This record gives sequence, structure tokens and C-alpha cells, in this order.
Amino acid sequence: MRMAQIWMHHLGYRWKKSPRGQYVDGHKRDDVREYRDTVYLPKIAEADGCRRVWNRDGKEDEESRARRNPNEPVVVDHYHDETHFTANDRRDLRWVHDDEKPVPRAKTEGATLMVADFVSADCGWLCSPDGSLSARVLFKAGIARDGWFDNNDIIRQVTLAMDILDEFYPHERHRFIFDNATTHRKRSDDALSARNMSKKPTQAGKATWGVWRTKTGPDGKPIYGPNGKVVKEKIRMADARFSNGEPQSLYFPEGHPRAGVFKGMAQILIERGFNEQLINGLRTECKGFKCPPSSQWDPEHPCCCRRLLYNEPDFVSVPSILEMHCQARGYEVIFLPKFHCELNPIEQCWGRAKRYYRELPPSSKEADLERNALESLDSVPLESIRR
Repeated sequence: MRMAQIWMHHLGYRWKKSPRGQYVDGHKRDDVREYRDTVYLPKIAEADGCRRVWNRDGKEDEESRARRNPNEPVVVDHYHDETHFTANDRRDLRWVHDDEKPVPRAKTEGATLMVADFVSADCGWLCSPDGSLSARVLFKAGIARDGWFDNNDIIRQVTLAMDILDEFYPHERHRFIFDNATTHRKRSDDALSARNMSKKPTQAGKATWGVWRTKTGPDGKPIYGPNGKVVKEKIRMADARFSNGEPQSLYFPEGHPRAGVFKGMAQILIERGFNEQLINGLRTECKGFKCPPSSQWDPEHPCCCRRLLYNEPDFVSVPSILEMHCQARGYEVIFLPKFHCELNPIEQCWGRAKRYYRELPPSSKEADLERNALESLDSVPLESIRR
């Protein structure tokens, strides 16, 4: 064993932890690359010439300012993200004097405080000019605390952000950029989806096909049954859209012999102009919904009904609740490509704040934790954000 160890050292090997680099899982997936190249990058590029450009001193670059179109509103991109501050998060590497003795330390990370915020190069953390109103949200995550930060919390936060922008920055064009998390991409309960649809209409005597959702009370909270489980209810799926934009109901209309019954995928596709003989000869779906790859996909010779409907434009581009909520007030939402957290500049703001936080006195109480976290966030200078 000793001889083997000597030879390993001689050959340039060392017994230590594997070197860690940046996360790259999924960066090269076909769907991720396609979204990045065909959706995200064009959306970012379309604002070129309408943004403010900052120099190293945090001042607006005069040359780019002169080139900016004066007839177009300035585009401001607000990046969103969440991070956590923990009570016992302290620096592990520092200058230690020879006389310093070991002291007892906490075994766990201690209390946690989640922070969700927006940042932009134009105004830093999103708030009113005097700082009295802020889009920042502090959240104590946990079952016995504030629960979990979900889509409803995101909607409330972005509503506050839009209120601030409407009141104090109405002459600019604002866009919100979120990461590609399921919390942000959540669709409405009745959103279009070809998943689980039957090929044929619902059989007579059976409950018509629909979407199951959690039943809520007047306060918006889930209703629980006597067995302690959440009560579910079935609702109709929302209308689809023909290529000309007109609505297409997924259920037979009033006056039809089977009014209110789900039509089935075959009928839905036939109404869209697909050959009836072709559709009737297709299987419902490939086994396990594992269809041939996109490179082998031929719409003229589809493999199954579900894949054919799945690729229809209105089924592909179903907006999230967040997108619909912001679009209703004239704001655009852009999602970062999956696994591309390095594209979000707010990550550097979190890092700068946490470095400052670790130098503060320990957060022995939750009040100390909140005070230290806020002080750390406010310590990030606007000049650094603009760099």
C-alpha cells in the first residue's frame, strides 16, 4: 500500500476532494440550447440600442447614450431571484492569530431567512427613489414558520414591483427576468395540455374528462376532508385556439346530443383540418410517450395523436400565470434558460452581500438575523452592480 501511494504521488496524483467547477448539468441538452438560442437570446438582443450602458465608474457611457434612439423608451431589465441567509453562516478562512484558542460553535446552520428581490443596473434593488417602498420580500420558510414560497407569493411580489414602477418609473419600458423554476412557470389549473387526454370522446355513463385541482375555500386556502387529505375537484380544461385565433372548445357545445362531453383528441385534430382517415388510424400515444426524437419527427407521418396535438402552437405556447398576470399590466416576462444561473447578475449581488454578512457579529436571534441580512443587502453599492 505504501509503495502504491508513493508511486501515485510520483505520477502527480494527490489524495483530496475532487476539484469542483461550475454546474453544467443540462447546459447542452437539445431543448435547453434551442430555447437559449431561439427564444432567450433574441429577446435580450431586441432591446439593444434602447438600454443604458454603464462604464466602470458607474456612470452612463456617453457614446452609447448618443446612439440610443430618443424616440424609444429606455428598456430596464429587472432580474429576480431568491437566496437564504443563515444565522450561523460565518467565514471559515480568515487570519487567525497563534494565540487564538478554539471556541464552541453551533452544530447546525441555525435559523434561516429567505430573501426574494429584483435588481437592475439602472436603479439597483427595486424600490422607490426615497427607499420607502421596496419590492424585497423576507420569508421565513418552513412548515412551522411561513410555509413555502410558492407561485401565489411570486404573484404578490411582482404586483408590488409593478405598482412601484407604475408610480415612480412610468416613462421606461420594464421587463422582469426570472429563472426557469417550476414556481415561476406554473400554469393555471385549466391550462391546455395534451397529457392524459383520451383519443375518443368520454364514454356514455361515465364522468366526462377534465382536470383535477385542489379545492379552495373563500380565503383561498385548501379544503381538507374528514380523512385529513386535500379535497380535489374536477374542472373543464380551457378552450384551445385555432390557427386564426378563434377559440376551439374541447367539449361538445350546447345543442349537441352529447353536450358538455369531452370530444377526444381525434375530434379535436380533425376540427383543425387533419385528415380524418389518418387520425383514426393513429394510436393514442407511443408507449410511455417515448416518441421518435425531434430530428425524426415528420408531421405528415405522425407517430401518435398525443404527439401531434402536443406540437400544436396553442398547446406549445401556453403562458404561465406569472406571464399572464404581468402582460395584463403591460409588462414582459422573460425566463432564463434552464441550468444557466450564471446569466443572472443578481447572483453576484448575493455573493457580495453574503461576504459582508459573514463579517458581521453572529446572528444569535432572528431579529439579529433579519437586521444583519438587510444591512448586508444594502451594503452592495450601485457602482458594483453596474459593473
